[in-house]
Amino acid sequence: MRITNNMLINNMMRNLNNNLKKMNKIQQKLSSGKKFQLPSDDPIGVSRSLKLNTDIAKIEQYKRNLDDAVSWLEITESAVAEVEDVLQRARELTVQAANGTNSDDDLKMISSEIEQLKDHLIKISNTTYAGRYIFSGYKTDVRLLNENGFYKPNTLHKDEISRYNVGVSDSIEVNVVGVRVFGKLGADLDNPDFDADVTSSDRSYLIAMFDSLKTALDSGDEDTVQKTLGRIDKVMENLLSVRADIGAKTNRLELTKKGLESQSINFTKLLAENEDADIAEVIMNLKVNENIYRASLSAGARIIQPTLVDFLR
Repeated sequence: MRITNNMLINNMMRNLNNNLKKMNKIQQKLSSGKKFQLPSDDPIGVSRSLKLNTDIAKIEQYKRNLDDAVSWLEITESAVAEVEDVLQRARELTVQAANGTNSDDDLKMISSEIEQLKDHLIKISNTTYAGRYIFSGYKTDVRLLNENGFYKPNTLHKDEISRYNVGVSDSIEVNVVGVRVFGKLGADLDNPDFDADVTSSDRSYLIAMFDSLKTALDSGDEDTVQKTLGRIDKVMENLLSVRADIGAKTNRLELTKKGLESQSINFTKLLAENEDADIAEVIMNLKVNENIYRASLSAGARIIQPTLVDFLR
């Protein structure tokens, strides 16, 4: 077979183009810092990166859910603690009223403060977080109690529990249904119900208890004033249980948060190992390919007339 000058030129051009393509790919790696630019560069590596990026995105969403859940629980804890403070003050006033040494004016002052404390309880019952009523179950756009202490939702089930997804197949209950804190008034005030479904015709036990105490103070009913001490103690015992439940949920979320942060770090590290280029190695490969390209030009200069090679330089 006769080797023509055109064949030599075409062969040299093909080799030079291949070397230029290699250098271009290496330069892209150097400028982007990534091992691959297109799926065709490394299909397996690209697939692995897509999976890792999806996992990282899920973790970030779980972390946002978790932060929202923690904030919700913190607001709830604060509200329940405030109810406890109100009850503690009411107990102090009740003890004061029951000592039998108060004048009518003293009892009127105590009665007035009890009324203010009752109004404050109603305000606490309608606490919101991010525009949502925290004690209203699924009906977060509806207040829990009206100004007279009756439940606002037409129906509020005790199991209207909101759950936040904080991991794969992992969710946690975050809300406290209002009846667990404010109770339902039953047949009498000696048997509070904190575990019941309620409707708009039901009244809060706490509000009814405060009204009963105020009426007793206004009428001089010492027996009811004395009974109220025991009723307040029952309510405070219930609130201790509610706060313990909130604390357990918060602790679990803190542990879950640490786990998510650890997963995020690990997946981010794996992603970097999978797609980040070794810059030192890339620079070395670039130098090698530049030398190969120059060697190709030099070899071509000894075979093909200088004018063409000079043009290519």
